[in-house]
Amino acid sequence: MPGSGPLNESTGGKPNDRNLKRPATTSLSHNHPKDPADSSNPVQSAKNPSTISEESPSKRIKLESRPIPESSSSIDVRMYNFSKPNHVDLTNGNGPAMMTSVQKKPIGMAKPPGTLTESGPKKLVVKNLRKTPRSDPEKYINQVTSQLHTALSAIIANRSVPYSNEELYRGAETLCRQGQAPQLFSTLCEKCRQGISSHFGEPLVAKASTMDSVGVLAAVLEAWETWRSRLKTIISVFFFLNQSYLLHSPSLPSIEDMGTIQFREIVFANEALRLRILGGACDLLLADRQKKHTTHSDELLSKAVKAFQTWSVYTSSFEPEFLACSSSYIASWSNEKAESLDLAQYVRESSDFMRLELTRADSMGLDSATQKTLESYLLDLLVDQEDRRKKLLNSAAVCQLLHEDNRNALKELFLLVSNRALGPDLRVPFEAYIEEDGSQIVFDEAREQEMVPRLLEYKTKLDTIWKESFFGNKGLGETLREAFENFINKSKRSSMTWGTDNPKPGEMIAKHVDKILKGGLRGVSSHTAAADNEDVDMQSDDEDVEINKQLDQVLELFRFVHGKAVFEAFYKRDLARRLLLNRSASADAEKSMLTRLKSEQMFKDIELSREEVASYKLMLEKPDNKPDIKPNLDLDVSVLSASAWPSYPDIPLIIPRDVQQAATVFENHYKGKHANRKIEWKHSLAHCQLKAMFPKGNKELVVSSYQAVVLLLFSNKSNNDEIQYLQIQAATGLDDVSLKRTLQSLACAAYRVLSKTPKGRDVNTTDTFTVNMNFSNPKYRIKINQVQAKETKEENKETHERVAADRNFETQAAIVRIMKGRKTIAHSDLVAEVFTATKSRGVLDAADIKKNIEKLIEKEYMEREERDDGKNVYCYVA
Repeated sequence: MPGSGPLNESTGGKPNDRNLKRPATTSLSHNHPKDPADSSNPVQSAKNPSTISEESPSKRIKLESRPIPESSSSIDVRMYNFSKPNHVDLTNGNGPAMMTSVQKKPIGMAKPPGTLTESGPKKLVVKNLRKTPRSDPEKYINQVTSQLHTALSAIIANRSVPYSNEELYRGAETLCRQGQAPQLFSTLCEKCRQGISSHFGEPLVAKASTMDSVGVLAAVLEAWETWRSRLKTIISVFFFLNQSYLLHSPSLPSIEDMGTIQFREIVFANEALRLRILGGACDLLLADRQKKHTTHSDELLSKAVKAFQTWSVYTSSFEPEFLACSSSYIASWSNEKAESLDLAQYVRESSDFMRLELTRADSMGLDSATQKTLESYLLDLLVDQEDRRKKLLNSAAVCQLLHEDNRNALKELFLLVSNRALGPDLRVPFEAYIEEDGSQIVFDEAREQEMVPRLLEYKTKLDTIWKESFFGNKGLGETLREAFENFINKSKRSSMTWGTDNPKPGEMIAKHVDKILKGGLRGVSSHTAAADNEDVDMQSDDEDVEINKQLDQVLELFRFVHGKAVFEAFYKRDLARRLLLNRSASADAEKSMLTRLKSEQMFKDIELSREEVASYKLMLEKPDNKPDIKPNLDLDVSVLSASAWPSYPDIPLIIPRDVQQAATVFENHYKGKHANRKIEWKHSLAHCQLKAMFPKGNKELVVSSYQAVVLLLFSNKSNNDEIQYLQIQAATGLDDVSLKRTLQSLACAAYRVLSKTPKGRDVNTTDTFTVNMNFSNPKYRIKINQVQAKETKEENKETHERVAADRNFETQAAIVRIMKGRKTIAHSDLVAEVFTATKSRGVLDAADIKKNIEKLIEKEYMEREERDDGKNVYCYVA
């Protein structure tokens, strides 16, 4: 037994303030006494070691105590002293204490060198050691087997077990190690079978007659949970059997599988219970569908499905019953809803019904194969039946959804029919709707001026429906484009087109582009020319971007138009006005538009005109010119090629002498460079900049040529001088329409630089005019726009008739080209080839083609011959 005592160590022979306590060195040896002189043993190398030795034969412990001399480093080591007797009986609890007293000495007092302990070797003797008696193995196995049988019966019967689980586990392990595993497993199976039958099967059969199907199902599931909990205890007891024997025997089930199989065979397979169990599950399902379920019912249904899967009867027994009752319920629901609901309601409720059924199937824990089969049943009964197809794809009903812009219903409808590959069948009603509504917009005479904004809005709506409701389906996208192209190119001889078959959208698109390029975003937002009465300042970058965006949208419509001739005619006329009168909101936008249209000749004329004007001004600056050649005004001329620009009527105008002189000088200079060219002055397209002095401030006025001619009449008059309407007309040479519009813009519009007597917005031939001496405006530079007369019907009629005449010439040219190549051709073939040749310029009517053929026969470009078979052919006349 080790002892402990204080250890005082000092350095250099002097006492140290710090005392280090360590136990006395002790060695324990077993029947191997060592030489005290052996220096490898730290205890025996000391001069006074203490040794404990055990003598194996007599089981005695010998204690020896030897004196330890004090070292030169002043280390004080004290050992405990044991009182007599020297022999201590460890087996007798009443014997004397092992250590009755310990003699202590004051700490820090060193023993004299050479002092020895007072006692000799000690011995400990252990008496009456017990020996474990050997037991009979066969008797032990029988005992363990009996204990396991007793415990197993108690566990199955839910009684208290008289043995601990550890003791039972050890017993089962012992039997397995003794080769008793097969017999043990056989006994276990038999006991479990008897227990399930007596404690679960028979009571359930007895209860079933007094309970409904749901009650039977609940009782069976409760019994199953009880058996599972008891089976867990059995598995814990026989765990070693499970892991050592059954795990390595593929033909034998595990204890858990064995318990499950026996419960299935005894309880579920019982004819009195099986149909009631499945019927209870179907009744719970029906109650859930009819909203008669509770939270307890939902849990019970989920537990039932899980139990069926565990018993391995899900596919063979439960799934057929589930699908049969589901099919019956879905068919009944579909028939009821299809008769009572319209398309939008039926689609919405069918989609909700499908989602609810699939969600319920997932929450019940049905496997993926059953869920897919259920989904197939839903689609078959809700969508794929013949009467359901007719309801879902009814053209009138689908068009009604499109009219109402019911995007959610359209989305649900598309999802339903797409699951049965019926998405392409929506193309028919979609096309019918587009052409019907689009045609109403195109041929609406009352809202003719709103045609393009309405078409843009309609196109945006269709694109949104296609993307959001039809998920960008490729086939429906093609239908959208084809239907839009069909209705926008429809032509009808009416007052809108002055009896021609020209498509109206081409004209309206050109006018809408004119509003954008002339008034910018203000012109587009108002759809009027009111912006012309405002100053056109430099547009910001953001506005330029927005203008380009608007032009892109308009060109989307333009790409659908086949007859480009109408658009080009109106666009060129409006473009000429914008360029010549400097009314373009953005020069970059104009160039961008012409680049898109691949028609830049008009812009090229403007550029060439700038070069001609620069050459003219250089000529005027030459020193050898006569003084009377140089005009006292700055002249800027636009030289236009007649073939690229629209034709303009010649309106008589008496221009001032200075302007006439400058024009004559430019004309002589231009003819000197281009001898064979003829110049015609179009004064109606000119504009001028005048400096005016008013009592309240000087101004710079930007006006048209008509306005300038009228204002110059007042330049040499006194402040109160009046000029009558007829005098102005005689001095300018303008007709009544042009003069009244001009005087109205100067005396009745936003900037009234003239005063009219009497007051009023209309100008009459009896009115008189004077300079408005009270005119004031914070701006120095003021642009006075000419009051724009609404486009006259005659102008529209003339343009349409000119386009129709050009179409006739194009058609005749196409016929001549075809005849020149074919020489002889039948009537039907000729008409087909003319359609193909003129397709890019618009769709022709067969009657118009026939009329042009007759005209060419009259002009002797071709002739008609009758063949032997009685059919007529056309022959080219060289």
